[in-house]
Amino acid sequence: METQFITPSEVLEYMFCPRFVYFMSVLKIDQHEHRRHLVNKGRDIHLLKLVQNKDYLRAKIGAKDKLLDLYLSSEKYHLVGKVDEALFLEDGSAAPLDYKYAYWENRIYSTHKVQQTLYAILIEENFNLPVNKAFLVYVRSKNHLEEIAISAAMKENALDIIADVFQIVNEGSFPDAKTSTRKCEDCSYRNICVS
Repeated sequence: METQFITPSEVLEYMFCPRFVYFMSVLKIDQHEHRRHLVNKGRDIHLLKLVQNKDYLRAKIGAKDKLLDLYLSSEKYHLVGKVDEALFLEDGSAAPLDYKYAYWENRIYSTHKVQQTLYAILIEENFNLPVNKAFLVYVRSKNHLEEIAISAAMKENALDIIADVFQIVNEGSFPDAKTSTRKCEDCSYRNICVS
């Protein structure tokens, strides 16, 4: 049997509601996310950032080198992902930097913390460098920059979530919904999901 890998995006969908994993990975029902406006905007901003120079942000962070749009994988954790930027810092560590097509709202969402932690794990494993922080750029707030401290506990939590995702996929079990009615209204599976 072919080894299955998951992406940080799938982990975020699990965090939104575990049933996303069931519908996408067990039943293989496409969620048609290309129809969702914010997803398209997010993709557009990723294309736009490729042609814009963000050296001033990297200098502020203390990056001495960078790799852009980096596809990384981990055989150990069965994880694959595309990191916007892997920054190599002056102190010998590395850090992911991710662009969000969003406004800065004076808080970093837990999903963003988990996503950056997964990127940190991928960078650590692929480059054999410590990753103790990550950076988010909020594009719609004039490229507002935020730093996230990445702890060992955060890495352990992210790996636990990966294990939960694989449990659904491997067992084919229908998980409980862990979301609000408001989130259900924006869910692409709302017409087939049993409440």
